[in-house]
Amino acid sequence: MTEKELLDLWNRARTHLVVAQLAPTFLLITTVGLVPAIRDAGTFAVLATLGILLASGILGALVEFAAAHEAQAVARDLAAIAKPSHASLTIIRFAPWLSVAKFVTPTIFVGIFVALAAALLRG
Repeated sequence: MTEKELLDLWNRARTHLVVAQLAPTFLLITTVGLVPAIRDAGTFAVLATLGILLASGILGALVEFAAAHEAQAVARDLAAIAKPSHASLTIIRFAPWLSVAKFVTPTIFVGIFVALAAALLRG
């Protein structure tokens, strides 16, 4: 692949990473604001909410992990280019930080999910 093709792949992976965070983040924020209403709606609403959050979180985490992993692979390919551009060199140096998206972000989601589950289930 050419450097330009690799840079295009990097940009697509980065876009997927950002987009994958939108739905779970929106759902978590919305749920925080609706905890009292969800609890008042009853057990089935609470369980449905937890299921939605869990499914969205798992899917979001998988997409984030995959996008970050693919972007790291692109960075390794860019590193193999004989004379990479400054943009490529910047990507290569940044690529290890994508481990945050692969591991830290899902861990934070789990913590928030547990806190929301406790808030929804307390009675």
